[in-house]
Amino acid sequence: MTDITALLLLVAFATLVATGARHWRIPAPSLLVVGGLLIGLLPWLPDVQVTPEVISVAVLPPLLYASAEEIPWRELRMVWQPVTVLAFGLVLATAAAVGAVASAITPLNTTMAFVLGAVLASTDPVAVTALGRKIALPPRIQVLVQSESLFNDATSLVLFKVAVGAAIAAHAVTLPAAGGQFLLLGGGGALVGGTVAGAVALIRRRTEDPILETVIALVTPYAAYVLAEDLHTSGVTAVVVAGVVLGSTGHKLTNATIRLQVHAVYGTVVFLLESVVFALIGLELPSLVSELTVGEYYWPLGVLAVAATVIAVRLLGVLPLSAVMQRRRGNGAVTWRIPAVVSWAGTRGVMPLAAALSIPLAADDGSPLPHRPLVLVLTTGVVVFTLVLQGFTLAPVVRWSKIALEPEHTAREEARARAGLAKAGLDRLDELEAVEAAPVALIDQLRRGLLARLDQADADQADDTAPSSPSATGYRELRRTVIAAETATLQRLYADNHISDLTRRRLQRKLDLEEAGLGDE
Repeated sequence: MTDITALLLLVAFATLVATGARHWRIPAPSLLVVGGLLIGLLPWLPDVQVTPEVISVAVLPPLLYASAEEIPWRELRMVWQPVTVLAFGLVLATAAAVGAVASAITPLNTTMAFVLGAVLASTDPVAVTALGRKIALPPRIQVLVQSESLFNDATSLVLFKVAVGAAIAAHAVTLPAAGGQFLLLGGGGALVGGTVAGAVALIRRRTEDPILETVIALVTPYAAYVLAEDLHTSGVTAVVVAGVVLGSTGHKLTNATIRLQVHAVYGTVVFLLESVVFALIGLELPSLVSELTVGEYYWPLGVLAVAATVIAVRLLGVLPLSAVMQRRRGNGAVTWRIPAVVSWAGTRGVMPLAAALSIPLAADDGSPLPHRPLVLVLTTGVVVFTLVLQGFTLAPVVRWSKIALEPEHTAREEARARAGLAKAGLDRLDELEAVEAAPVALIDQLRRGLLARLDQADADQADDTAPSSPSATGYRELRRTVIAAETATLQRLYADNHISDLTRRRLQRKLDLEEAGLGDE
């Protein structure tokens, strides 16, 4: 079997499993990991070896970018304090705890145990985002979990590089040196990401070619990552910053047709990459186990101990922080529901695997780095464990906590917003009629459609009666004018905190579909 054939079969398998997960309403990452593990256990299957570049350079940037784009800037500003505490304090505590436990119960020495702790210290944005899409969490909780998983990677990667440096050089690293490295990685990565986002925004404002826009959208995360890494800063931070900035302003840079095309293409790419990478995590575990030595055969005990440590430290860190935040906001009695969900959403995934794979094979003196295969096995085992345990049980925990948004809540919010958009369109028609800017027949036709929306009728009925006579051009122009007024109202409703980011995105997509359906003049 050639590498190309194996890759095509992997893509087909991952797509099939992910499609089944959507149909059965099961978290796709969890099912993909289990499916990959079962396939990897087949005796006739060759060992699967994944190079660090495949994950860190080819797969990770677009997945991080897609996750960052979904974070609304307004909600991010509301949760920056707990995100900062979790992204720094909890990561440091988790790394120390995992290092201590691994050093005590596994053959790892202190330095390699700390490398393992740094690898597993942060939650994974790709896994959290993929799991979160299926659960109707309140906007602030969803943004908190997703933002933390994105921004805590900078701290984790700094710790990882410091620990690896100590492991291969066999000497301790001073605190000032570690602090300087953090500033260089995190601050430099943020600067590179902001610069790339600014340059991309300038280009997209001057581009109206759908193909070129799609190419720019696909290249942006790779450009931010590679440029940051070449400048010896954090590529992950650069991609996250670029994604957050462009995600908050992207709807202002292009028209409806381009937004729809970019969304469709990028959604397909993200679906394929997510499916393949989570299947690879399960596939790779059996081949990594085969590389262990006799003294490392008790790795399942280490996986259970480290996974329990990761979950326990997160729970012990989130509970007091949540209690302090609730009391500061004056919410009355402190509730366990929110911290329980936030704690249980801290799965590990692609990021720890990419970091572990990048551990050097040898120290500076040329000797093999001790227990490197064991670190990879423990990392992959903990990733599989958390994805399966927390992935399959996160939805029941959310339902048990009763903090999930009911479908009726979202429906009511969207209905109110659609009514507001229809009224804005009617007001704009009244203004055009007052100055006789369009034929009365066309204005009446559009008015009937907007009034039907207010009565919860089918919004498309207004377009079904569009004239096929020469006045069709005038109809399209007038409808685009009304859509522009509705879009402006939609952005104002969001800016004034009347609707959530999810509702804004859904209604903007409906407006884009309607505008694109008008065709070209």
